[in-house]
Amino acid sequence: MHYLMKGLSLIRVKGLKRYVVVPLCINLVLFALAFGYLFSQLGGWVEQVVATLPDWLSFIGFLVWPLALFSIVMGLALTFTMVANFIAAPFNALLAEKTELYLTGQPLPDQGLASFLKDVPRMLGREWQKFVYCLPRAIGFLLLFFILPGIGQLLWFLFCSWMLAIQYCDYPFDNHKVPFDTMRKALKLQWKHSYAFGITVYVLSLVPLINLLIMPVAVCGATAMWVDKFREALRLPD
Repeated sequence: MHYLMKGLSLIRVKGLKRYVVVPLCINLVLFALAFGYLFSQLGGWVEQVVATLPDWLSFIGFLVWPLALFSIVMGLALTFTMVANFIAAPFNALLAEKTELYLTGQPLPDQGLASFLKDVPRMLGREWQKFVYCLPRAIGFLLLFFILPGIGQLLWFLFCSWMLAIQYCDYPFDNHKVPFDTMRKALKLQWKHSYAFGITVYVLSLVPLINLLIMPVAVCGATAMWVDKFREALRLPD
């Protein structure tokens, strides 16, 4: 939670603001399109579900609306974040790089426009790697969400929090070309910090208006956590 609050202060730092603009705009546009489409379709989906209920269950029809809305918001908080970050990956990586430079005063070994453009395919490949890691687990936990009342919701919440920790903490790791599996192991070793960060991001992702700012704030906060908790532990050169 401390690092997300630190990320909120970092996005206002002179010199970093310019790198916040593109991820923020991507987040705003995708958020508006996704929610606009979903809520325009929600009424039809709910009516179809209610129509399939047997007569003896018709009295619970009024519960379908809040359940459908809750399920969509919970699911979209993760899937929307994954899609938005896939598109914004190069810009988020650049924001993480400049945030680390501001915090440490040490530039990455390979900087410049040519190096950045050369790394874009690798960055997108890393996002695909995260998606492949997430998808089968998301399907499994989503099934438990509906099968096991209470326990399933808790497991889904913890899974989404873990995935958001991976999503945002990976940017500074990837900037240093730390392998994906090594990054996950490092987060597991610092699981208290990782889960606390991921839980905070997930909860704020569900809050209207605040969720529009969450992408750049989380990138900066995760980079601050990288500098404090992981950079020295991995013995990366300055």
